[in-house]
Amino acid sequence: MQGDETLQGDETLQGDEALQGDEAWREEEDGAKAALVLGGMALRDGVLLQSERHWAAAVRLPDGTLRVRSGMRNHLPGSRMLARVPVARGVVRLGEAAGVLPRLRREMGLPVLPQEDPRLLAATAGSAAATLLLRRSGKGSPLLRELVVAALTLGPALFAVRDSELSRMHGAEHKSVGGYEAGTDAGEASKEHARCGSNLIGPLLITNTLGNVMLARLGKQQNPLAVLVAGLASIGSAVELFAWMARHQGHPLADLLRTPGVQVQKLFTTRDPSPEQLDVAQAALAELLRLEGVTPQGSAAV
Repeated sequence: MQGDETLQGDETLQGDEALQGDEAWREEEDGAKAALVLGGMALRDGVLLQSERHWAAAVRLPDGTLRVRSGMRNHLPGSRMLARVPVARGVVRLGEAAGVLPRLRREMGLPVLPQEDPRLLAATAGSAAATLLLRRSGKGSPLLRELVVAALTLGPALFAVRDSELSRMHGAEHKSVGGYEAGTDAGEASKEHARCGSNLIGPLLITNTLGNVMLARLGKQQNPLAVLVAGLASIGSAVELFAWMARHQGHPLADLLRTPGVQVQKLFTTRDPSPEQLDVAQAALAELLRLEGVTPQGSAAV
């Protein structure tokens, strides 16, 4: 990438928290190594991708050049043990993935996080205030209340994302990951992805409803500790459902749970990227594969 700024990530694994290489791969039934399992998120004019061990991000600067940053992921103490505990492991995985963001922000030196978009920030703040008032009112059935909360939480943010370039960068992220996983050209891959975080909407609706019903029956709706525990359990359970859905694509229940997220992707959060935006995602992918010691094949190379 001539003319682009690249900071190479750490390539030495140290300490007990460093994962062994094979753990970053899915294993096929015949024992052969399959493609890395990748996750990521759209940034403002950029893309962040993560594997089990590393992260890599690329951002298009105002002058048109690319800035690439990468490194090793930090794992929480005891994460290996908690990885065997259902529900808890989901919370840990989300926490570790989010833990990359402060370092990414520092190394980029620019307001690249989606939360730094003024429109999205305002929409999120307004939704949070309305949601808090509704939850404290305790009016209506738990299911109806959760549906309204979901609409209040997601609605303004979805419209803000749809009308911004963030949705195109989200599409670029999906195409890059999808092309790599399928071994095809990224430009031909779908802008929607089965493991998109949007697919947590269905599971979260179920787990949040069950958690709030339990809090109401125990009379703990105003107890901060109980609300915190119920919230973490809801998130962890939703992640467990999300993982089950990813492993059982084509199962009627998995497809039903995935439906809200798929529609959100199609209607709001993903649009087809421009070639230049897809190049950004491909730069992040190439850097992540470099850190993993994987030789890109076909379209995965930038």
